[in-house]
Amino acid sequence: MIAASLFPLMALIGGGIDMGRGYLAQSRLQQACDAGTLAARKRLGSSVAVDGIVPADVAETGRRFFNINFRDGAYGTENRTFTMALENDYSLTAVATVDVPTTLMAVFGYTEMPVEVSCGSIQSFNNLDIMMVVDTTGSMRHTNAGDTLSRLESLKQVIRDFYTTIDANKAPNTEIRYGFVPYATNVNVGHLLSDDWIVDAWTYQGREDTGIRVPSEEISYTYYRNWQDVSGTRDEWAVSSSYAATFNPSPNPDEPGTYTCEGTQPANSWSTQNVDDEASERTEVQAEPPAILRIVDGQKTHNGTRYRTVRNGDTCNIEASTDSGYVQSYEKVQVIPSIERTMWRYKPITHDVSSWRSEQDGCIEERDTYPIDDFDNVDFSRALDLDIDLIPDAGNPSTQWRPRYPEEIYVRQIKTDGTGTFATQAKTTSDEYVSSGTWWFSDCPPAAQRLAQLSSAELDTYLDTLVPYGATYHDIGMIWGGRLLSPTGLFAADNADTIGRTRGRHMIWLTDGQTEPYDLAYGVYGIDGLDQRRWQPGGSTSLSQTVEQRFGVACEQVKNRNITVWVVAFGTVLNPIMEECGGPGRTFQASNADELGDVFQEIASSMSELRISR
Repeated sequence: MIAASLFPLMALIGGGIDMGRGYLAQSRLQQACDAGTLAARKRLGSSVAVDGIVPADVAETGRRFFNINFRDGAYGTENRTFTMALENDYSLTAVATVDVPTTLMAVFGYTEMPVEVSCGSIQSFNNLDIMMVVDTTGSMRHTNAGDTLSRLESLKQVIRDFYTTIDANKAPNTEIRYGFVPYATNVNVGHLLSDDWIVDAWTYQGREDTGIRVPSEEISYTYYRNWQDVSGTRDEWAVSSSYAATFNPSPNPDEPGTYTCEGTQPANSWSTQNVDDEASERTEVQAEPPAILRIVDGQKTHNGTRYRTVRNGDTCNIEASTDSGYVQSYEKVQVIPSIERTMWRYKPITHDVSSWRSEQDGCIEERDTYPIDDFDNVDFSRALDLDIDLIPDAGNPSTQWRPRYPEEIYVRQIKTDGTGTFATQAKTTSDEYVSSGTWWFSDCPPAAQRLAQLSSAELDTYLDTLVPYGATYHDIGMIWGGRLLSPTGLFAADNADTIGRTRGRHMIWLTDGQTEPYDLAYGVYGIDGLDQRRWQPGGSTSLSQTVEQRFGVACEQVKNRNITVWVVAFGTVLNPIMEECGGPGRTFQASNADELGDVFQEIASSMSELRISR
């Protein structure tokens, strides 16, 4: 009986030993398979969804990690294989096999056990809120060296590719939302604000008609019009002689030189004589600007030869034209300004702005703030503009925003010829002061977009609205990007996390230039040189420094809401304030469209989650 039971006992013991060796090999093989696909998927990146290009070393990276984790011959195994495949959802799958030689089971004819495992890795996106804060100032119409599109058009294409990358790799039932804040001197957010977040009346730096008229101090001037040929002859210009033009090499070897005509030409023998018919005098009334026109008829007689030099490539041609009793008639117009001018009272003027939605374009003035002298200790009870979560109190105008009324703005006491200095006191004068609210650097940028799930067509429609204009004020872009993205502020009802659904929050802040404020500009803080809400002329900091310091404070407020801020300089360099805002690994410089595309793909990869899918 003992002899009879010996073989079954050996089979039982041998099977247990060999099965244990097989399970160990399978477990380690699974770990190596997972490591190989994870490494390869990370190397594959996210841009494959856009350009369809699979880096040549993806397979090698996967094999290298597989081989490190399961060496050839490990645990006595034989015939190791590892094969990967790229799936339609851009995941990487693999199958790994080995043969495990048996020990005691070989006695029973089982010499090896085949072991096979499968694995897969995917890079995907879970719930994300992505706010694009985009510099749309005038310099965005420029084209970077090596590019064929302007900076703004290049950025639009990069954003489309970024969207495609995330859309192709997002996990099922994932909510990806996009928002946009185009910024320049101002931000266009009025359409996003409730009526009770806006004041009913606001005071603007303007002027009013006093009803007083004073004698004009303007001097009359004369011009000629309605020229007609009467008699005589005038020859067409014809070449009388030529000489070689002088070549001037360019100091820049990459630029061509120029040609100039430096020779002499014959002296003119040309004379003219004007005869006015005073008996023909008559007057007209000009409405705008008010003036009386004194008009007389006359004739001008031309005789003699005139010369001119015209360059044609590397040749200078001397051309001549001869007049013989050539007579032209004309009207001589003397402009006599109106004998009266308006006396204006330049001062802060309060307006009822209850109809602002139909009267204005959506840009705003900020709520109350103060000129900060210690940016390490900001008083947010006074700097309400930098408290990005503060919800306005309908009964407290200091917490509310004010609509922008550019046509009401007049800058005391800066004249239209550029002379004069800022004066906060009221002024009564007939002088015309600058109306800078309508100047280019006071322009209202395109409308902002709240966070929303967008189709590719909806994204294209929005990007088409972006146009470059205005000056560069970085602080207001950061402030409003934070407001529209914050989970605890104005739009908390839509932005806050809910049970079972959390969001990753990211702000991509992009500029193509340094801070470029103008004290004459009409922006979100009125006229900086006159209203002095955030800055005082002659203080310890310049207006540019003030804007940048406030940008830094706003950035910290954004990051305090658990928002990741990515800072991108496109066609420009990062300054220390920008670098501090983004921090290590989240600040980038791109000199052209290709580099900008790489930056956005790196940001996309950082937003994604790399995980085992099978």
